[in-house]
Formats: sequence, structure tokens, C-alpha cells
Amino acid sequence: MTNDNYQLSTINYQLSTINYQLFFSMDFQHSYSGDMRDASTLQELYKISEEDIKRIQGLGQFMLPQMDKMVHTFYEWLIRLPEYDEFFSDESVLHHAQKMQQVYWKQFLDAKLDDNYVESRRNIGETHARIGLSMTMFFAGMSVFHDLFSDIMEQRELSFKEQVGTIDAVSKLLHLDTGIVCEVYTIMSNETISAQSKSLMEMSTPVTQIWDSILLLPVVGIVDSKRAQDIMNAVLSEINRTKSRIFILDISGVAIVDTAVANHFIKITKATRLMGCESTISGISPAIAQTMIELGIDVGTIKTTANMMDALNDSFRTLNLRIHKSEK
Repeated sequence: MTNDNYQLSTINYQLSTINYQLFFSMDFQHSYSGDMRDASTLQELYKISEEDIKRIQGLGQFMLPQMDKMVHTFYEWLIRLPEYDEFFSDESVLHHAQKMQQVYWKQFLDAKLDDNYVESRRNIGETHARIGLSMTMFFAGMSVFHDLFSDIMEQRELSFKEQVGTIDAVSKLLHLDTGIVCEVYTIMSNETISAQSKSLMEMSTPVTQIWDSILLLPVVGIVDSKRAQDIMNAVLSEINRTKSRIFILDISGVAIVDTAVANHFIKITKATRLMGCESTISGISPAIAQTMIELGIDVGTIKTTANMMDALNDSFRTLNLRIHKSEK
């Protein structure tokens, strides 16, 4: 590994460690929207009876003294996986995670199903989403603990019926926890994807003033109704701000032009004309021109050019501008 790669790897590891410490200890202020049912509603939904609660609490008296051993066994399983090096190789982070897990399982075995309990599970879902620890690992970890519960249950002198009832009660509460965590994780992940898409969309509509009174927007990729509306908003805003008289829409990077896409472009050029700005669509390739003819798309009075250079030259002529080479 080169020195630069080593330094980059070290920085990424430090950032991962900082994120883990930060998000595992934060008091989250939830801003997401989703299934926000209260504790009593969730208890009824998962059919957790008062008898189930008593069985879990009874199990807690036997399991809490063995919690250190259970957590240790869990990390013996986890250390073989790549996630261990990514999230838990730092000793301080590992100790903190183990402490938080003991808090988690103590709450679980206390089985006090109130809104604070539900909120703590939502915090776990948010933590996993923010630090990037996958739901696959969460489900696998819960499965490992379920097996540990079952193994310890076999050590108790209980009737077969009582063992089955207790394991069933534990499974119900595990399902409730998993449902809450998964719900929040999904919401947080979707919000992250949505924010990233918004940022990419803003980057994909870079309306630039390339000359006095001339705006240019090169469009790359796929244009749908949402993106077309974003383009129109960005263009009209820049026309109003710069008082530009000419707008060039270059579509040489657009992969597909069908009736819907062409109509989007036509609407954009018509909207700019209403603001006193003449529009030109450049980058009309032979394939795109043929497609538009076959589709019977009427471009009307919209000015088009084969490439951006032609559009720029036309713009200079319209504004009575000329570029001269300076003599050295």
C-alpha cells in the first residue's frame, strides 16, 4: 500500500469511528414521517400479552447475570465479519457499543413497553442508517441473540410448555423491535437518497451566463417531467436575475428524445420567450432529428442548431457581437 493510500485509509477509518461515536451517543430529534404508533398500539399489533411480558421479565432475572457472557459471545461471532473492522476495531468504540448493547438488552428483559421503549428502538434505527451499518447485520445480530436466548433457556428447569411460551414471548418482542428499527432505517435511507437526488438534480441544471446576455444549459442524461420542471425553474430564475436575452439549451448529452422529452423542451423555450429571451436548442444529432420527424413533433418557430458552437455564433450575430483575435 502506498503512503497516500495508507493516509486515505486512515482518514476514512477515523471518520467512520467519529460517526459511530457521535451517532451512538446523540439524543436524536426525529424529523422523519412514518409509522409513529404508540407503545400500546404496537403491543396490541404484535399480540404481546401481559402473560408474555411476565415471561420475559421472569427470563430477565435469569439472563441479566449472564449478559456479559452473551455480549462477549456475540462479538466472537462478529469479529469474523468485515463489519467488525469497519465499525468496531477501535477499542473505545467497541467498549461503548458493548455498553449500549447491555443497556438495550436490559430494557428488553425489563419489558416495560412504554413510549420511551419505542423511542429508544427508533433511535437505534436512526443510528444504523446514519453510520451505514446495514439492516442485514442488524437482522443477523438479532438472530444470534435469539439463539443465545434459546441456549440459555434450555438450562432452566421449565416444562416444555413453559419453554415454548417463553421463547414465543421473546420472539414477539424481538419482532416488535425489529419492525420499529427497520421502519426508521428505511425512512432515513429514503430521505438520504432523496436529498442526494435533489443535490444531483441541482448539479444537473447548471444554468451558466457564458457571455453578457447569453445563458447556457447543457443537459445530460434522462429528462423526465420532474427534471424538466426543475430546468424550467432554474432557467427562468436566471433570466430574471441576469436579464439575459438569449438562452442556449444544449441537448447533445440527452440519451433519449421521445414525444414527452421534446414537449418538455418546447415548453421551456416558450416560457423563456414570454420573458423576452430568445431560445436555441443545440446538439440536434441526425438520430434525434430523425426521431423527432418520425414522431411528428412540431418544433414550430423554435430555433435549432447542430452543435453548441453554431448556437453561440448565432447568439453573437443576434446581439451584434464579434470576437476578434488579438495581435501579439
